[in-house]
Amino acid sequence: MKKKLVDYRDFVGESKISEIYRKGTRLSKFHILHVNSTYYGGGVAEILRNMTLLMNEIGVDVGWRAMIGSPDFFRVTKKFHNALQGDEIDLTDMKKKVYEETSEEFASFTHVDHDMVIVHDPQPLPLITCYRKRQPWIWRCHIDLSNPNEEVWDYLKSFAVAYDQYVFQMDEFAAKGFSDEYDIIRPSIDPLTTKNTDIEDPTVEKYLNNAGIDSSRPIISQISRFDKWKDPFGVLEVFKIIKEEMDCQLVLIGSMATDDPEGQEVYDRLRREINGMDDVIIIADAHDIMVNSVQRASDVVLQKSLKEGFSLTVSEALWKETPVVGSEIGGIPTQIIDGKNGYLVNPRDYKEVAEKTMDILSSETLQEKMGRKGRERVREKFLITRHIEDWLDLWHNLLTECKAF
Repeated sequence: MKKKLVDYRDFVGESKISEIYRKGTRLSKFHILHVNSTYYGGGVAEILRNMTLLMNEIGVDVGWRAMIGSPDFFRVTKKFHNALQGDEIDLTDMKKKVYEETSEEFASFTHVDHDMVIVHDPQPLPLITCYRKRQPWIWRCHIDLSNPNEEVWDYLKSFAVAYDQYVFQMDEFAAKGFSDEYDIIRPSIDPLTTKNTDIEDPTVEKYLNNAGIDSSRPIISQISRFDKWKDPFGVLEVFKIIKEEMDCQLVLIGSMATDDPEGQEVYDRLRREINGMDDVIIIADAHDIMVNSVQRASDVVLQKSLKEGFSLTVSEALWKETPVVGSEIGGIPTQIIDGKNGYLVNPRDYKEVAEKTMDILSSETLQEKMGRKGRERVREKFLITRHIEDWLDLWHNLLTECKAF
């Protein structure tokens, strides 16, 4: 059954729902387009899928298109992504050619006659050069640009400067010295998706059994893309430390986004690493109800990323009243209040991560207290209703400046 904004009134109240509908009405005559690099896999695609449906339901004509690119294109853009997070790269003319020609080819069969275009992340960034620009363009960057590889950023910046407005996850992610014309919009979760909706205990138990997880023993989990920056190998080292002190299980749930060619390599290596390790369960491309069940059943969720954009899996776990031990980097500290709904840790200090995890595992009272505060934190800050309102406000302001009304 198609979701409607009014379905969210139990979470945010009638008055907020009414306010969002009014703001949507102001934009009802406009046609707005999102462009990213994949329809499936990763937080950006998940957010766009849920938000686009609700935007149209409230009367705003919002479309969504994903880049079509070759494996070579996605290998190049993954290297760009890693370089923007500090990796080295050999920025050859061939890489630039593959990158730019993909946008040119995509633009040749993708018409853009919208009143506003929002481009997500570096993959479709050159698209703005492929059209006769007649509307505002926004670059929505989900990546931390605070300390990028300068060579790659200088190259990508040559496309970014043509945009009218920039949107980052948080002030700390904005590229230094680039532009003061940016807004902050934090990501969100949709509490009514299969992944996040409330489910009954028997359903949780059924899916745990299907995966070979023993619900009678403590469960530690990490849910992430199979990505080196999520550090699943470090999670294994932490688990080894905990196992010396406590009986528990580790569940690693991962996905492979279509725009990330390194995912399969990380997964294959992880399978080799856990060979012979007792009490470690790895699940690839789990369906949403399995993710929901594991997050609810877990005593602690780990998010031990080495680099991070925002990590919506933290909000997902907190919404299900599960404490999270997460890295003190990226957007994770905006979600975890240290000592209140989880713990913030140095991701490279395995002993610290293990100790904080064991603190939570050792106390059901602490788990319950942190769990309640975690859900309330998400309700206040990270639900899709707030996210929709942020975009409506930004679009209205930018179109007003452009005298489109």
